Parts: sequence; C-alpha cells; structure tokens
Amino acid sequence: MHELYPYLPFALILCLGIFVQSAAGFAAGLLTIPVLLWFGYSIPEAQTSLLVATIPQNLWGVWSFRDAIDVSKVTWPGLTRILFVPVGIVVLQTLETFSIVTLRQFVGGVVLIVTLTIVFFNPKPRASLHPIWACLTFPTSGFLQGLVGMGGPPMVFWVQAHDWDTRKMRGFLFAAYLISLFPALGFLYGGFGTRIIEPGIIAASLTPLLLLATYAGLKLGTWLGRVRLRRITLALLVLIGIAGLAAPLFSHH
Repeated sequence: MHELYPYLPFALILCLGIFVQSAAGFAAGLLTIPVLLWFGYSIPEAQTSLLVATIPQNLWGVWSFRDAIDVSKVTWPGLTRILFVPVGIVVLQTLETFSIVTLRQFVGGVVLIVTLTIVFFNPKPRASLHPIWACLTFPTSGFLQGLVGMGGPPMVFWVQAHDWDTRKMRGFLFAAYLISLFPALGFLYGGFGTRIIEPGIIAASLTPLLLLATYAGLKLGTWLGRVRLRRITLALLVLIGIAGLAAPLFSHH
C-alpha cells in the first residue's frame, strides 16, 4: 500500500482536472498541467497523463453527440491540429533545457493569458466565419497542444463564435479532440521516448476513478450552474497562473 502513496497527488490532480472539465465545460489542461508541474512532473509527462485520462471522456462525447457531428466539417480542423502538434513538441524540447522554475513561470504565463482571454473575449455568434479564422485557430491549437498540452481554448473560442446549438458545439469539440489525441501521444513518444510511458499507464489505470469524477462533475455543474462554476474556475486559474509567474519566490536556493 505504501508503494501507492507517491502516486496519490498524481491521481487526485488528474481527477480534479477531469472533474472541473466535466462541471465547467473547460479547463482540464489549464488546471492539470501547471499543478502536475508543481508536483515534480515534466510537461511531456503531464501532457501524456492528461491525454490518456481524457480518452474515455472523448469517446463517450463522440458517441453521445454522434448525430450532431458533421464529419466533413471536423476532419480538416482535426487534421490541421495534428500537423502542428510536432511543431509545438520541437519547441518544448528546447524549453526543457531551461530550469523547472522558468518552466513553471512559462506555463503560468500561458495559463494567465488564456484565462484572461476567456474572460474578455466574447465573440458574437454568427452563421459562418471567414476561413482565415480557421487558418489561425487550428494550427494555434495544435501548436499549444504540443507545447504545453493546452490546445483546447483556441477551438472553444472558434466554436463559440458560431451560432451552433450546444449539441453541435460539444460534438465538434469532442470529435476534434479525439481525432488528434492518439497522434499526439505518438508524437510525444517520438519526442520524449519511454519517459512518458509510466504516467500514461498510471493514468489509464485510473479510468474508473476518472469516470466517477466525470459523473460527479456533470452533477455539480447542473446543481451549481455553469455561469457560477465558470466564475469559480476562472478565479482558480488566475491564481494558478499568478503562482506560476511567481515561481522564483517559492523556489529553494
């Protein structure tokens, strides 16, 4: 039993990320990656564990919203994301030459920028967007996925700018995530080798707990209300971002 204790924070952080994602509809990567970094995991290890942890959720989402998914509209965005994941991974390989304190600051900065963008960016939904927005959104999403495992927000912004109903929005996002999920794992393995295997296996072994966290998150989201929960989540993410930027203050010399 004592052998499992080191993995307890890892399990709790992943469950928390999936719980918040289910309850608020976003923030799994924004919350999970920086917190795992504070607990001594590298960005590739944190990315891998989160990708594996979201497999059941994405499979369930695609199946649940299959009637609302237009395959022709999700294929190109999904494939474009895949093409830019390796670009992010190459930059991440360079980032890993910096100290852990600098990495925490970098990730904290990304979290803060994305969170503030979520707060202040409220696009007016319309029937269609100029193709240039897709050309910016999906490469950026793939790049951020490879760089820090936070490729979701650009796609969420793009989807929210359409006058789609909730089922179509959620179906598109689940399908786009799922298309690039397994290739992203392959690219991470190609870039960082066997070091990502253990966190991936542990995350897979947590599937029953993660499904329970998903169910609990959905229940809490319904009970508390998405708007209130969104505010709480955004406040938490701002604190996480600031803590990352202030990493040198907490480091031991």
